[in-house]
Amino acid sequence: MSSNPLKITDTSLRDAHQSLLATRMSTGSMLPIAEKLGQVGYWSLEMWGGATFDSAMRFLQEDPWERITALRKYIPDTPFQMLLRGQNILGYRHYPDDIVERFVKASIERGINVFRIFDALNDTRNMAWAIECVKKYGGHVQGALCYTISPVHSIDAFVELGKELRDLGSDSICIKDMAAICTPYAAYDLVKRLKAEIDLPIHFHTHDTSGLGLTTLVKAVEAGVDIVDTAISTIGGGTAQPPTEPLVALLQGTDRDTGLDLGMLQDIAAHFKTVRQQHLSQFETGITSADIRVLLYQLPGGMLSNLVSQLRQQGAEDRYEDV
Repeated sequence: MSSNPLKITDTSLRDAHQSLLATRMSTGSMLPIAEKLGQVGYWSLEMWGGATFDSAMRFLQEDPWERITALRKYIPDTPFQMLLRGQNILGYRHYPDDIVERFVKASIERGINVFRIFDALNDTRNMAWAIECVKKYGGHVQGALCYTISPVHSIDAFVELGKELRDLGSDSICIKDMAAICTPYAAYDLVKRLKAEIDLPIHFHTHDTSGLGLTTLVKAVEAGVDIVDTAISTIGGGTAQPPTEPLVALLQGTDRDTGLDLGMLQDIAAHFKTVRQQHLSQFETGITSADIRVLLYQLPGGMLSNLVSQLRQQGAEDRYEDV
């Protein structure tokens, strides 16, 4: 048993398929592997929020609330995690405070435990009420700082934002590198500073679009990060999160050994390989290898698959570079 095991959040049921398959994975595709997912020992399963709420109703004709209930029957113990857009909830505009509170309350009653709360502009005024509501009803608040690169987005600025999120009541802090532009040494420096100045667990989220994902996670681990996001290999990599199994393997025998069973992960990978193949022709982004251009165009992995899907529907897939 390692002295300081790295904790893993699996994103296969949310961000991985949002990033690779335009959020088209159905609840029915999740249930056959749900029990095994619950046995792995993940810190949490990100399985709700983001675009899944909209996609479930718009494209899959599913009740997104029922997904929580259905999965919880097979996964009684592993915490469920969701991505919440602060005052926007899961929509595309601001909602009144009472609606935000009712949504949070209903989510916790259904079975959501961890709320990763973010604002695309890092404006904590758009996060404060959602944080207060999650605290009120007993959920875990993970305050997210959206990573980007600009003259004003320095390490000092991110550390100050982290402190502000801590003071608002966050239980943990997430570095949310949604566009896969946080390079390995930048990740090391940022995690090191946050760990030194904020006495909360630090969680690192990135995508593998640029091909730097796994290396970035390793440097974050070296800097002392507590938790990282990964996706099972057959629905990871590319515009999704870095694959779980290589990270588990390279940390074996170290003081950050995850303790996860590679054999069990292999069984899970086999299931998601089949699921991905079912969606391959219609929704795959086509970005299956490293695309270093993301460091220039800085589009989030969760947006790219939906962008490609929409261009394909309009017969304009050849305009991808122009867009």
